[in-house]
Amino acid sequence: MPLDRTLNRHGAPGYGHRDVWRIAAPLILSNISVPLLGAVDTAVLGHLDDPRFLGGMAVGATIFGFLYMALNFLRMGTTGLAAQAYGRNDPQAMRNVLGQSLAVAAALGVALIALHPLIGPLALDLIAAGPGVSAEAGRYFAVRIWSAPATLANFVLVGWFIGMQNGRGPLLLLLTVNLTNIALDFLFVSALGFETAGVAAASVIAEYTGLGAGLLAVRRMLARAGGAWHLDALWRPERYRQLFAINANLFLRTLALMTAFAFLTAQGARLGESFLAANAILINFQYFMAYALDGFANAAEALVGRAAGQPDRLRYRRAVKLSLQWSAGVALMFAAIYWLTGPPIIALLTSIESVRATAVEYLPWMVVSPLLSVWSFAFDGIFVGATRAREMRNTMLLSLALFAIAWSLFQPLGNHGLWLAFMVFMSARGISLGIVYKRLDAQARFI
Repeated sequence: MPLDRTLNRHGAPGYGHRDVWRIAAPLILSNISVPLLGAVDTAVLGHLDDPRFLGGMAVGATIFGFLYMALNFLRMGTTGLAAQAYGRNDPQAMRNVLGQSLAVAAALGVALIALHPLIGPLALDLIAAGPGVSAEAGRYFAVRIWSAPATLANFVLVGWFIGMQNGRGPLLLLLTVNLTNIALDFLFVSALGFETAGVAAASVIAEYTGLGAGLLAVRRMLARAGGAWHLDALWRPERYRQLFAINANLFLRTLALMTAFAFLTAQGARLGESFLAANAILINFQYFMAYALDGFANAAEALVGRAAGQPDRLRYRRAVKLSLQWSAGVALMFAAIYWLTGPPIIALLTSIESVRATAVEYLPWMVVSPLLSVWSFAFDGIFVGATRAREMRNTMLLSLALFAIAWSLFQPLGNHGLWLAFMVFMSARGISLGIVYKRLDAQARFI
């Protein structure tokens, strides 16, 4: 794919702003479709007579959100290895990374289906919703679990597309999934009256439809790239050693991240219902910011990984500089938006006056958050591209420990103390990754 015509000191093409936006822009657009789908799921069930349908979907979606977030290492691990294969111009390695990652995704998807009679009841017991809501959540879970192989395979395809410097592939795949899901929501629930199971069935069909669209795009890309499939790379366990080493570290890193967000929610619940509800609204500010910053992190994954595969230290440093610049600029924009329009946004999200007032009181933390969080997003992308998963694991565990220590110190401050501790966590992620990056780069060991 064409590079921006910026030249490095040797006269070779280097990275420019267009290279960042070529990857980031379609990924940001595809990310926007995710909350849109959630809004439609909520709307179609929220207009039914009984609230247990909406509650059941919310509980079921929470279970799958937890499961799939834990397995998102499939996306990140694939990206770095694919980008490095692309940088080496190694079509065989491109195919091996894709095939091995899809094989792992298929195995995990089948395992989830096989274990769902155990996973579902256990998760519902832990959430402990009312009997009506739990029954609907059980129906939702029993249907949607059949999408697991397709969902995990789509994680792999998105990661592979990013590694191959193709931002349009994820856009095609995710828009196909989400738009198909939205259309089927209205058909199954509003038109046919299938209620909670209808929303779940829409998700299943949409995931497999997206997988089909993604595989067609992969087929076209591989035809242009060349190479051939070699089954020994897919069947011999020793060929998976690098993939498993990276994914194991990313899995532990993701579990630590999930623990931090679960801790934030649990401590908010202990402070009282108004604080729990207000914090749930405010965390949406954090998630929405993440959708945009993830686009630039993904661009960093692709560009840094490509430079690592060549290897080209000048190009990789240019990729780091550009991703940090654009991430910082977008973070400043979000801080300004939240400062100027935060209260009206909160008013749109809740009509309960006590919750609204509480959320506005703690809104300043969301104004500060983009400026502190941005570095963790940016360096995550840089480290994924360089396949430095072990360092990502270690810095995340350190940051989680600092989160717990900060909360123990700031607990007397109540909810302000909780958000302050969370800001310590997000800051620690970026600072620790930055320190490790500077040390490895100074030693010429980062790539």
